[in-house]
Amino acid sequence: MKVRLVQQGVFTLLEEDFSLLQQAPEDGFYWIDASVDELTSLQPWFNLHELAIEDCLHDEEQRPKLEVYSDHYFIVINSIRFDDEEIFLRPLNIFLGKHWIITATKQKINEIRLFKPKLLVEQVNTPDRLLYHLIDTVINNYFPVADRIELMIEQLEEDILIRTQKSHLNEIIGLRGEILWLKKALGPQKELIATLKNRRDLDLINSELQQYFGDIYENAVKIAESFETFRDLMSNLREAYQSSLSNRANEIMRVFTAMTVIMMPLTVITGIYGMNFTHMPELDWKYGYYVVLAVMVLIGTGIFFFFRKKDWL
Repeated sequence: MKVRLVQQGVFTLLEEDFSLLQQAPEDGFYWIDASVDELTSLQPWFNLHELAIEDCLHDEEQRPKLEVYSDHYFIVINSIRFDDEEIFLRPLNIFLGKHWIITATKQKINEIRLFKPKLLVEQVNTPDRLLYHLIDTVINNYFPVADRIELMIEQLEEDILIRTQKSHLNEIIGLRGEILWLKKALGPQKELIATLKNRRDLDLINSELQQYFGDIYENAVKIAESFETFRDLMSNLREAYQSSLSNRANEIMRVFTAMTVIMMPLTVITGIYGMNFTHMPELDWKYGYYVVLAVMVLIGTGIFFFFRKKDWL
């Protein structure tokens, strides 16, 4: 757990004496960055609602939401991470008070580290502005993930067009499942940001600052639209896979058919000379065997080049 006094974006680490944090500082606000297991020790000091604590401790995947209590808000937003071709959503739990803000997570979240320089540049001096920059960083981190997924789809499409393999179907199903799952999670997150933007009774968030949540909402809409597009692309990709398999099957059948057609007249010839008639003049001819072979080669070669000319092979 880290307890910081934030003044104009400058951090000052404090001791974990929560009795000193009950009064608002003369300048700035307090930011406590803790793990969810440490929330129980913070609960009596900041009057954190027990239902919110329970959600943080027991829910592995939380739905983005805003809960308004008497003297603080409880906000859940999902951070995204993309490792080893797999998408992870990690809930970021935020408690917003009048002169303090608490962030609590089960795993480390990169956005908390990434947004700190913004606080100094923007000279952040209130907890609601820290909330704004934190959510803005979380949402912006979805864009590089969307770019990576788009590249994966393009690469998969190229591989399917060049050489279709059975493993491609598993890749399509897996990636499509990830996209649908993430698309489903983006809906509540977009609603959360819309609430922070439009709800006028949120006294702990400055009314002028609420207008800036509109930019975050636009980014959230763009991300949701991107994943809607990815879902459609995956459907098209599956159709392309099925079409490619059908084309390959047709190619194979065409080759087999051509081979059968080439062999048919040769089979007729060998069948004729395999009959057990006593009088077959060619059988006594000295060069009959070589002539028959030559005729068979000419017939087979002629049919082959005829197919090539017609672009059937």
